[in-house]
Amino acid sequence: MGSKNVHIFRMTEAISLESSLYGSIFWLSWLGYCSVITFFVIEHQSKCNIRNIVLNHVKMADSVRASTPGLEIVNEARKRKGWNKTAQMWCRAANTSQATLKRFWAKEPIQRETFIKICEAVGVTNWKNIAEHYQIPKTEPDPDFVGRSEAIAQLHNMVKDGAKIIVIQGEGGVGKTKLARKYFDSLGLAFLELWMPMEPQNIISVESLVEEWLWRDFDEEPGRDLLLNLQRLKRKLRDETKRRGILIDNLETALDINGQFIQPHRHYVELLRVLADPAINSITLITSRERLCEASVDVNFYMLRGLDESAWKQFFASREIRPHPDSAALGEICRAYGGNAKAMRIISGVIRADFECDMDAYWDVTQDDLLIEQELKNLVISQFNRLQEIDPEAYRLLCRLGCYRYQDVPWVPIEGVLCLLWDVPESQRRRVVNRLCARFLVESRNEKYWLHPVILAAAIFRLRLSEEWETANRTAADFWTNSVNTVQGTKDALTALEAYHHYVVIEDFEQAADVIIRQRNNKWGTHESLGRSFYKRGLLKPMTAAINEILNRVKPGYRLAKLYHTLGAMCWLKGDIHKAIDYCKQSREIASACLQSMQQEDDNQTVKKLKLIVINSFLTIGICQIGCWELEEAVNTLIQVVQLCEELDYEKYAPSALFYLAFLNSCLGRKQEASEIANYLYNRLPQEGLPSWLTEYRLFYLSLTFKNLGEIEKSFKIYKINLFYAKQSPYPQAKTKALIGLAQLYREQEKFKKAVSCHEKAIRVLGEIGAKWDLAEAYFQLALTYQRMTEVAKSRENCEKAIALFNEMQAPTQVEKVQKAMESL
Repeated sequence: MGSKNVHIFRMTEAISLESSLYGSIFWLSWLGYCSVITFFVIEHQSKCNIRNIVLNHVKMADSVRASTPGLEIVNEARKRKGWNKTAQMWCRAANTSQATLKRFWAKEPIQRETFIKICEAVGVTNWKNIAEHYQIPKTEPDPDFVGRSEAIAQLHNMVKDGAKIIVIQGEGGVGKTKLARKYFDSLGLAFLELWMPMEPQNIISVESLVEEWLWRDFDEEPGRDLLLNLQRLKRKLRDETKRRGILIDNLETALDINGQFIQPHRHYVELLRVLADPAINSITLITSRERLCEASVDVNFYMLRGLDESAWKQFFASREIRPHPDSAALGEICRAYGGNAKAMRIISGVIRADFECDMDAYWDVTQDDLLIEQELKNLVISQFNRLQEIDPEAYRLLCRLGCYRYQDVPWVPIEGVLCLLWDVPESQRRRVVNRLCARFLVESRNEKYWLHPVILAAAIFRLRLSEEWETANRTAADFWTNSVNTVQGTKDALTALEAYHHYVVIEDFEQAADVIIRQRNNKWGTHESLGRSFYKRGLLKPMTAAINEILNRVKPGYRLAKLYHTLGAMCWLKGDIHKAIDYCKQSREIASACLQSMQQEDDNQTVKKLKLIVINSFLTIGICQIGCWELEEAVNTLIQVVQLCEELDYEKYAPSALFYLAFLNSCLGRKQEASEIANYLYNRLPQEGLPSWLTEYRLFYLSLTFKNLGEIEKSFKIYKINLFYAKQSPYPQAKTKALIGLAQLYREQEKFKKAVSCHEKAIRVLGEIGAKWDLAEAYFQLALTYQRMTEVAKSRENCEKAIALFNEMQAPTQVEKVQKAMESL
């Protein structure tokens, strides 16, 4: 026994009997303490050994070594670079050491991420061609992750170009978090993760976060000072042998209205500055619905859009959901939800569970209620609620944008957005728009803005519940009205009509009617109503639908009379002759009743407009009678037009009827009357332009008149003028009339090939627009041409087509005319 032990033994012997009980307790406690300490030391050593074994196993599992053929590829690549096998430039480019490069050339295992960077540094993009094939990890494709290969590649390129922090920004549910995770998986990177809670008060402090990372992920005892801990974290992340990923998810909760960290969590800026350091060996991906705007942090942005239709198709097919053949359901669903990945997953589950994988049946039931699925509704509601809380101005703008339709005109120009910010100073309005766009709740491109249908549905719902529904729609209507001064083409016409829809939804039908009847300049400088601009462009269906929607809701008066006449004109163009006559009679009766009820001192301008409606109603009826080949009736009607014009302005208004009277007289054998009227009009033709009393249609009838009178030269001249203006006109029937007229002249000159060509072009266009009267006449004229060519079968075939259309129009006199021509075949 050593001296120290003897000394202790003697001291123990010297303890008195009185204290022996306490001494026993002390020594038992001392021995127990030593045993516990020994146990924990042994357990710690064991755990460390086990941990090291596990880590080494993980390292080996994530290690790759080069194959002999692979090294030959790399060797050629590095020669082209002019590098030796352990060049310092190579080390810097791959962020590795010369020792690691030596292990690479020795075909020893190295970390997969480092292996990839070594290959890419010399321009070898497919590292799998270099590695031993049995070492390449085989991963099953994830059926939930589709359509993002390009996004993965773009993130990879951004990192390759030096990006340390990338903010993946996009709307809720678009797939930001999944993309970030899959990107790290593609690199084989373990990653630290921070998930921001939905409520700001639940956000973990950056001090606690860094301490947890150091302690949990790096076995580093954290200090009490944040800056000191950040320095320790930076040192750990500089480890060249271990590249790490860092995922910060749902950052928007920690941001304020300006995209900066909210005041209680400003220290997160310091963490991001560390993560942005070019010297660290890590990649940080941040997902956010809103833009991060911290000037002191160098970040890169990747805007994630919705998935395309092919990705949705692939996803649904993996779940055995397929649309019916030739069905448009898949594309319509994808577009309605903006390609949103979460919507795709939710909808697929509903289709499988409730519709037996029948996509078309699901869409038939739900397409009018895009927020029918509660989970989708909650996602949208959460975005609106957060916006309302942190940025009330942007929230009000988003709701007000729900007043626009985004249909015939699929986007709104910036002026149409700014006008909705009537309660924001003009100097601040652009900022509100930018803040809203930064949250991906509004789509924009080149100063054009629109809402996805799901966001639009939510915006409409909230706007209707507010007190701003009517104000927003009136403001939008004023914008559309003032944005179109001249109707140059179809786009202008459709844009001007948008105001109509705003008035209809707030049930201001008088203003809706005014949109249709308001006069604007056309490309020739003459005034025409929007209704006329529509039917001249062949847009008969949308204008007919618009008028019919409000016809029974507009008070009797000028507006209603004008609407009825516009309907009559459109029916005439379609070949619905009898319906056109009925509408024009109603128009004339309403206008006449208003004139009778007006006092002498009433507005002269209103009186004039009402009288013009009466005149134009008679004029359209007369033209319809020509279409039925009721020639004498048409003459009598048009004479009334001329007489009424004498009360207003004969020179300005009477020519409208004279063109048709000249033609009718030439058909009825009254050559003297026809010649006098035709030459009067011929001498009045302007050198250029089309005054209000002259149209392409009327030129056609003047040319026919001269043909009937045997003055072929004048007829040709007028047709050339007509064709010149018809080619520049949006009026499809004007062009076809000119072609039909030219065909008749070519027939007179026995230039049958040219004649048939003109006939066929006219018939093709008229068939497309469904103009029955003009199409029937075109078939008849082609039949006459074939008759002159002695091609009896073709002549008879076209006569029968003409008769079928005239019968459909209930025009028996026209049928008799064609049948009479057939008798000579």
